[in-house]
Amino acid sequence: MNFIKIRALKLLSFIFFLSGLTLVNAQNLKGKVTDKEGVALENVGIFNQTTGQHSHTNLSGTFSLPASTVNDSVYFSNLGFETFILVVKQNHLEDGVKITLNESSINLEQVVVVSKVDAMSRIVNVDVQNDPVKSSQEILRKVPGLIIGQHAGGGKAEQIFLRGFDVDHGTDVAISVDGMPVNMVSHAHGQGYADLHFVIPETIDNIDFGKGPYYADKGDFNTAGYVDLNLKKSIDKSMVSYETGQFNTNRLVGLFNILESSKSDAYVASEVYLTDGPFNSPQNFNRINILGRYHYKDIGKEELTLTASHFQSKWDASGQIPQRAIDQNIIGRFGAIDDTEGGKTSRTNLMLNHTKFLGEDQFLKTRAFVSKYDFELFSNFTFFLEDTVNGDQIRQYEDRTVMGAETVFEQIDIAVGTDDRFKYSAGIGFRNDNVDDVTLEHTLNRKTVLEQYAFGDVDETNMYGFVDGEYKTGNWTFNPSIRLDYFNFDYENKLSETYDNKSESKAIVSPKLNTLYAVNKDWQLFLKTGIGFHSNDARVVTANEGKDILPKAYGVDFGTIIKPIDKLVMNATLWGLFLDQEFVYVGDAGIVEPSGKTRRVGVEVGARYQMLDWLYLYGDVNYTYARSTAEPDGEDYIPLAPDFTAVGGLSFSDIGNFSGNLNYRYLGDRAANEDNSIVAEGYFVTDLNLNYQIKNWTVGIIVENLFDTEWNETQFATESRLFNETASVEEIHFTPGTPFYLRGKVSVRF
Repeated sequence: MNFIKIRALKLLSFIFFLSGLTLVNAQNLKGKVTDKEGVALENVGIFNQTTGQHSHTNLSGTFSLPASTVNDSVYFSNLGFETFILVVKQNHLEDGVKITLNESSINLEQVVVVSKVDAMSRIVNVDVQNDPVKSSQEILRKVPGLIIGQHAGGGKAEQIFLRGFDVDHGTDVAISVDGMPVNMVSHAHGQGYADLHFVIPETIDNIDFGKGPYYADKGDFNTAGYVDLNLKKSIDKSMVSYETGQFNTNRLVGLFNILESSKSDAYVASEVYLTDGPFNSPQNFNRINILGRYHYKDIGKEELTLTASHFQSKWDASGQIPQRAIDQNIIGRFGAIDDTEGGKTSRTNLMLNHTKFLGEDQFLKTRAFVSKYDFELFSNFTFFLEDTVNGDQIRQYEDRTVMGAETVFEQIDIAVGTDDRFKYSAGIGFRNDNVDDVTLEHTLNRKTVLEQYAFGDVDETNMYGFVDGEYKTGNWTFNPSIRLDYFNFDYENKLSETYDNKSESKAIVSPKLNTLYAVNKDWQLFLKTGIGFHSNDARVVTANEGKDILPKAYGVDFGTIIKPIDKLVMNATLWGLFLDQEFVYVGDAGIVEPSGKTRRVGVEVGARYQMLDWLYLYGDVNYTYARSTAEPDGEDYIPLAPDFTAVGGLSFSDIGNFSGNLNYRYLGDRAANEDNSIVAEGYFVTDLNLNYQIKNWTVGIIVENLFDTEWNETQFATESRLFNETASVEEIHFTPGTPFYLRGKVSVRF
């Protein structure tokens, strides 16, 4: 027995000795990752297969991987590049390494599931690269579980559905483009109104998104989630594309390289889009976009992007129609009760994004923007309910200037002991909206003003600061953060005979804590918790003397991302979100007003599968249970809150010269009012895209609603009265979804 004990002690001593040797010999592996042109690559995933340590390259392409030893196998992975495996040698630890990645077609094998709070965003960019956005409406659909609907002739911002929210036009989803906010506070049509039509789809590089209120650098409207579109800093080749098809549709797009040098480049992009749509009364829709972008990069010193863009749009609309008008053969599905609806809008943007390299592991990021925005919308939701002679058409108008700036300091790769690492970022910023002549008035035929309901000026300022930390120890990542926002709301009522100006202000603190565990390079578990908020319209805030200014949202997510085989990635999440206040759309007034407290719980599952080198499949399914907590059972439904959605599709490429995509989206039946006595019907719609490439030429077809499904794109339970009715009726009013819609496309790159 003593002999066995002695042998065991010797064995343990030997193990401890080896462990000590390993600890002593473990060092930081440092280096830089570039493409074959020598351009630094950012966000390359780096994973030590032997120890489980992981890292990412920073803006200058450099990295530091702790606890590395000789003979470790280190993976370098990035979308669009072949995965590189480095077997560590002693000279690598002493002198550092320079890794060159070779380009390849987008493939799931290039994805490494490591500890990043926005890991799903990076994985979904495989979808974006395999199936590029073909229209402005498709931009938001790339976010898993996000459904959109158009209901005003293509010029109005889309209706958004996410995580059991009918978000209206953006109340609970924070949307931005290269960090510039898109949501409009105290908007003439509705709080958080987010019109993305100023983005040319061909200029989108990738989509960064996150669900829930868990991100310190995202503030107002980040409750259900956020979406940030990143535009291309530069383009490889110039391109001209022409598209034509049914409903008198024509679209011309051009991207042109105008400067190329060793450190800087610039391009110009433009878009003209014309269509009459499928409606009996032509939409006469037109949209013009132009964008210019200059990019300068001095590797290891600084990076600068300057962007200028202008967008304008004008359209006529047939509006939402009542089901009974179709049943009584008064109109067809694509008819109108009031075809004088419509509007016009424009937006001019100037953006600056600058990164200063302060040292190997320190950066200062600054962005600034100014936007000039105009909006005019004519709607008629109730027809002849209020005015039996002239009808109930309303006009909403505003003239807005938005400006803001943000500066963020980042310190990465701070050593804590031998193996642990810490990094943090701290930022401050502001946004000011100066909105003149915010108008709601009763009109006739878009010409005559019958009565003014509201008319005034809004001045709203948001100042904020945040600190975001990330501590890595072993396979664990802890991400605590906190955000402070201060708001000042000012509204001058111009309808008052005397000077009538009211102001309110409030501050809110939003803490967050995200915990991630990397089982290995192909499996991540996460628990996200945090508090977010959305602001209320300044007119509501000042009228209510500061009550319910910044209702909070309390969120929790528990889930996993796993890559069981090289060509398959799966994800699943259980989540809950509780709001201090909900917004409800009021059709007869054309406004959004605050309601009560709500709770939502749900489950999300998704999968992405590279079945073959040329065939890519994806699918996402979402279920949500959404209820008001202030109402009795049976009367606590949240109107139009989706409970079941599913999206998916397949992409194929390199079949000869052919490529294409087949996609579907499903939205289930849902309650249209509080007691579920009126139901908004669901739909299942399929789209198809086929391309054939000949050298630098591409010809293709785009088919929306491939099977010509009869579906209602947006729906509301609205009380209205037709011109021949003596009493009002509350029922579903809807905008019909696009029928089979065929377009042809030809493009050339040079």
